[in-house]
Amino acid sequence: MGKSNLKTYLGFARRAGKLTLGVNAVSTLSGGVYLLVADSSASENTKKEIEKLKKKLSVPVVWTEGLETLTGKEFCKLAAVREPHLAEAILAERED
Repeated sequence: MGKSNLKTYLGFARRAGKLTLGVNAVSTLSGGVYLLVADSSASENTKKEIEKLKKKLSVPVVWTEGLETLTGKEFCKLAAVREPHLAEAILAERED
């Protein structure tokens, strides 16, 4: 998937109020999450926490580079997409 497409979809989700940024913020969610987008440069402990959240929320994870650039939030290592159509679009692009 092109980074510009991912940035566009994440931007749509953010403007719609359907994007939660940061591992701590995502860990407070109990449902309504359709996709996790994680930064591959995260530390090993953060990656373990992301895997726990993946299991807890029962959602797929898309790994990318430069998530903080894509979201505009410094040091961001995890984003939760809470809009089903945007999550589907991101996953569909990823499979191409």
